Amino acid sequence: MRVIIIGGVAGGMSAATRLRRLDESAEIIVIEQGDYVSFANCGLPYYVGGVITERQSLLLQTPESLRARFALDVRTRHQAVAIDRDAQTVSIRDTRMGTISHEAYDHLILATGATPRDAFGQIEGGPIVSTLRTIDDVDRITLALEEVPSTARAAGPKKRAVVAGGGFIGLEAVENLVHRGLDVTLVQHGVHPLSPLDPEMAALVVDELSARCVDLRMRTSVKSMDADGVHLGDGTTVPADIVIDARGVRPAASIATDAGLAAGPTGGIAVDALQRTSDPRIFAVGDAVEKIDAISAEPILVTMAGLANRHGRTAADVIAWEHGLLDDRPDDAVPAVGTAIVGVFDLAVAMVGWSERRLRDAGRAHRVIHAHPADHATYYPGSERLTMKLLVEPDTDLILGAQVIGRSGADKRIDVIATAMQAGLTASQLSRLELAYAPQLGSAKDPVNMLGYIADNAATGLTDSIQWHELEDAMTAGASVLDVRSAAEQESGAIPGSIHVSVDELRSKIDDLPPGDLIVHCQVGQRGHTAARVLRHHGRTVRNLSGGYLTWHAGVRMSDLSGIREKEMA
Repeated sequence: MRVIIIGGVAGGMSAATRLRRLDESAEIIVIEQGDYVSFANCGLPYYVGGVITERQSLLLQTPESLRARFALDVRTRHQAVAIDRDAQTVSIRDTRMGTISHEAYDHLILATGATPRDAFGQIEGGPIVSTLRTIDDVDRITLALEEVPSTARAAGPKKRAVVAGGGFIGLEAVENLVHRGLDVTLVQHGVHPLSPLDPEMAALVVDELSARCVDLRMRTSVKSMDADGVHLGDGTTVPADIVIDARGVRPAASIATDAGLAAGPTGGIAVDALQRTSDPRIFAVGDAVEKIDAISAEPILVTMAGLANRHGRTAADVIAWEHGLLDDRPDDAVPAVGTAIVGVFDLAVAMVGWSERRLRDAGRAHRVIHAHPADHATYYPGSERLTMKLLVEPDTDLILGAQVIGRSGADKRIDVIATAMQAGLTASQLSRLELAYAPQLGSAKDPVNMLGYIADNAATGLTDSIQWHELEDAMTAGASVLDVRSAAEQESGAIPGSIHVSVDELRSKIDDLPPGDLIVHCQVGQRGHTAARVLRHHGRTVRNLSGGYLTWHAGVRMSDLSGIREKEMA
């Protein structure tokens, strides 16, 4: 059996090494157009920032080590240029010599990855420009940081960097360039960094970036560059010594489509549940490939290393199974929930599934739950607040998505929620999960349990809630807002037009409250729930402001910063 794999790194190398473990006799050839076939993509920004100090530690395997351990024929600096499906051959160009050879295959695995969208060109006399995706990129950037002197473009002794794109790579680039001592400007086409986040959650990211003196330029884009710096679409110019292009990627699918393989609506290579393309002898894995979205069951692009590794293994298993090396048919690929996390200085920003914005845009019914629990028991020193958001399907109580942000504990909470989604648990069942507890690590009611309790109250009709972006319209329609926090909390900031009665005084002052609908709120929502129950028992129509004052304040502040009111963004 002869298998050719086009592309290395996560998907390609997972397929190659898994196949070797299943078949010692197979001839396995890996074609990689760059110098490095196996490296830690996700560690690249941290080498730029000096957090990872040894370049060698980024190189997970070399052609020599792969040949020695796995008997793989790894050919770096070789580019696959065409596939002849009838002849079952791949045309391969040696990029050093310029020669082209033709290699036959029994099975072909495409792991071609993704490529930057419309990359910026290098401008003579302008700033150095680079993406941040490969070892070559890292070498280019670190050399520039070491050798390019500060110029007249950079007012003062510091070098200046512009990062175009506020996604995962862009934010990691920002953080690490700040660590290197640069003045950094982040340019983002959208209204806030990390566009998958909802605005009240993104406000925490904006706050963290602002606290680190990052110059945020939202709702604009890079138009041109020259010796004066980077010219933006809003008419401003930012001086820069270096520009990091992190505006996103598209599937590197041209070799597949040129060979007549089917592409999907996203532009990625279409595959079945076993990673087969429209040609059953050809498989495709990784960032070039469409996945199936767990919420919509429609094709989607998800560029995550975990999925690439998993699907590379699946392709190898299917080939082995077809040749009688495995008894059981491999399992179908599980639809993707898009679990992701990124560090933004001291914050961890995690998400899974769909956002509220995406659900609204799709016209899909949903219920929103906010919570602000501590990451561990508050009586144990060092507890930090988590900001959590859960999206729930009202009819089924199934989880549609979640966002968790905090300085500690966000990672394990998003992992629990992602696992619950894939297991088909309802939001209310989160309250019944038995999770590890010690005071320095969690709480007897874990933050995930708390989301479940709130979800159960909503599902059973025990409490009605209202979202921060619905409050203005509700007040216009005549509802009164009741602030049940302490006097000190109320004096530190309040919703305009609200009435203050602390929750502990509420029963004695119910007759003094205005008639009509009431909206109660506390700081984070828990005392608001207690107040809502008291008022309901006294015959009042009442809703609790989801996430309390903290969520409302974050959402309104983000809307003001972006210059767009949330109801306009809906």
